[in-house]
Amino acid sequence: MRVVVVGATGAVGTEMLTILEERDFPADELIAVASQRSAGRRLPYKGEGIEVVALSEEVFDDAQIALFDVPDEISRQWAPVAAERGAVAVDNSAAFRMNESVPLVVPEVNSAAVADHPLGIIASPNCTTLAMVVPLGALHRHAGLRRLIVASYQAASGAGKPGIDELWDQTERAAKERDAVEQGLARNVLVAGDTFTHPIAMNVIPQCGSLKDDGYTSEELKLCDESRKILGVPDLPVSATCVRVPVVVGHGVAVHAEFSETIGPDDARAILAEAPGVELRDDPARAVYPTPLESAGRDACYVGRIRADRFDPHALELFCVADNLRKGAALNTVQIAELLVAT
Repeated sequence: MRVVVVGATGAVGTEMLTILEERDFPADELIAVASQRSAGRRLPYKGEGIEVVALSEEVFDDAQIALFDVPDEISRQWAPVAAERGAVAVDNSAAFRMNESVPLVVPEVNSAAVADHPLGIIASPNCTTLAMVVPLGALHRHAGLRRLIVASYQAASGAGKPGIDELWDQTERAAKERDAVEQGLARNVLVAGDTFTHPIAMNVIPQCGSLKDDGYTSEELKLCDESRKILGVPDLPVSATCVRVPVVVGHGVAVHAEFSETIGPDDARAILAEAPGVELRDDPARAVYPTPLESAGRDACYVGRIRADRFDPHALELFCVADNLRKGAALNTVQIAELLVAT
């Protein structure tokens, strides 16, 4: 089996290589692909490393699977090329997620969808969607979702390395001006960088993605539209507010979920304790609940703070967290590839 990883030098691409090695993915040959400027670099893999090659049509020859983590425009151009050359392209960008001919797959939720990919392309969802849809998928199978209202708390790394660098630079600046910050004058010390619209250190920013005509952001619309498609409920009402927070890794989502059937917190805990890909962390009296620090570097989607809506016996409140670089991107893509191998 020949596997191609496109975008192998990026944060998610290098994580893909790590996960492929950790999970002993059955690749006889692994091709690491990036831009021309990265060609010739060596990346760690199975103790020996692999040399990066430049992206071209020929890299997909004789490949069965091509994993993509590149900007949307690169995926739009090159994923179809990979498919034309005979590979199944598993794409982590937003380029094909809402294409009706492209399945949007979360293995723990809708694994059967990998069987139908007429364009030779399978999409992996947005990292924020993944943080909540794995536990929600388990609850939906038992009680039937009828509405979602969510608020996300998204790490700086969701904007890539520039987002992380901006957070660190501003945090260091704030530390040097501690007296001013403690007097409530951080706004006089910190200025917005190129990545976020406001300073991210000592702050939260209620905008992730670009603003659209209806007042929602691109990230909020992704969260709504992708959840409907993955869960197989095209008319599901979903409303979202996406917020950037000064955390390096780990996206959190506060969820209000309404169901067709009555479901209590104990029912939900029993379901989630057995759900694949979910780790239940729900003992608030002992300060046991999901946090970004706990999720970082781990595979699971963590869920806790489960409680009944005080006014609706069909509704629950819960909090979900996942590593946005691992399960939110690299791991889910590799899991899709594993499903392809098994089918």
